[in-house]
Amino acid sequence: MSVSSDNHIQSKLSGAAVDHATGSHATGVADSGRWSTRRIAVYALFVALAIVTSFIELPIFPAAPYLKYDPSGIVSLIAGFAFGPAAAAIVSVLGFVPHAFTDPWGALMAILVALALSLPAAFIYRRDRTRKGAVIGIVVGALVALAAAIGGNLVITPIYAHMTVAQVAAMIVPILLPFNLLKFAIHAVVTFLIYKPITKLLDK
Repeated sequence: MSVSSDNHIQSKLSGAAVDHATGSHATGVADSGRWSTRRIAVYALFVALAIVTSFIELPIFPAAPYLKYDPSGIVSLIAGFAFGPAAAAIVSVLGFVPHAFTDPWGALMAILVALALSLPAAFIYRRDRTRKGAVIGIVVGALVALAAAIGGNLVITPIYAHMTVAQVAAMIVPILLPFNLLKFAIHAVVTFLIYKPITKLLDK
C-alpha cells in the first residue's frame, strides 16, 4: 500500500472518530447545512409530532383549569438536542401553524414560549453534549421560557382577552407563575428521561 493511500485511510478513520466522539448525527449538525432527504424527512416527522401533541390539552393546575398543558415543548426540546438550534426553531414555529388559523394570538404566545424554551437548551447542549449539558440547557431554557410566558401574557393577553394589564399582572403570582413552573417541570423531566434513547435511535 502506498504512503498516500495509507494517509487517506487514516484521515477517514480520524474523521469518523471525531464524529463519534462529538455525537454528531448524519442528518443533523454534521451535515454543515446540507438538506439530505433523510434530514428533511426527520424534521417533517418532528413537526408532525409537535402539531399532534399541541392538540393534546390537559388541565394540570386545579386553581386555573382553563389553562391547559400540552407536551409539544418536549418535541421541540428533543429536536433541538438531536439536530441543533435550527431544528428547534423549525419545530417550534411550524408545530403551531395550524393553531394560527383558529387562535392567532394563542399561537403567537405558544411559538414565543416554545422558541424561548428550546433554543437556549439546544445552544447549550450543542456545546456540551453530556447529561450535565442537557440538564443545564433544560433549566436555562425553562427560565427563559418562564420569563417569555409572563412577559407575553402581560403584552398579548390584554389584546384578545379584554383584560387590563393590571388584571393580568394580578394573576402572575397565584396563577401564571405556578402553572408555568409546573408545565416546564413536566417538560424537563420527560425530556431528560427520553432524549438519549431517541437520539440513539436516530443515529441508527
